[in-house]
Amino acid sequence: MTRQTDQMIAKTGRTVAIVIAAAALLSVFAPAITSALGLAPRFEMLMYLAALGAFIWSLVVTWKLWQKTRKN
Repeated sequence: MTRQTDQMIAKTGRTVAIVIAAAALLSVFAPAITSALGLAPRFEMLMYLAALGAFIWSLVVTWKLWQKTRKN
C-alpha cells in the first residue's frame, strides 16, 4: 500500500474511533442529560437511537475499511 492509502486508512480509523466513543458516551449519559434538562423520556430514547445509528455506521465503515485493506 502507498503512503497516501495508509494515511487515508488511518484517518478513517480515527474517525470511526471518535464516533464509537461519542456514541458510547451519549448512551451512558442520556439519562443524566434528559433529567438535567428536564426533557421527556422520548428524548432519551431519541438519544439512544442516535447512538445506535452511530454504532451501526461505525460497524459498516469498519467492515468496508477491513475489506479494503484485505484486498491489498
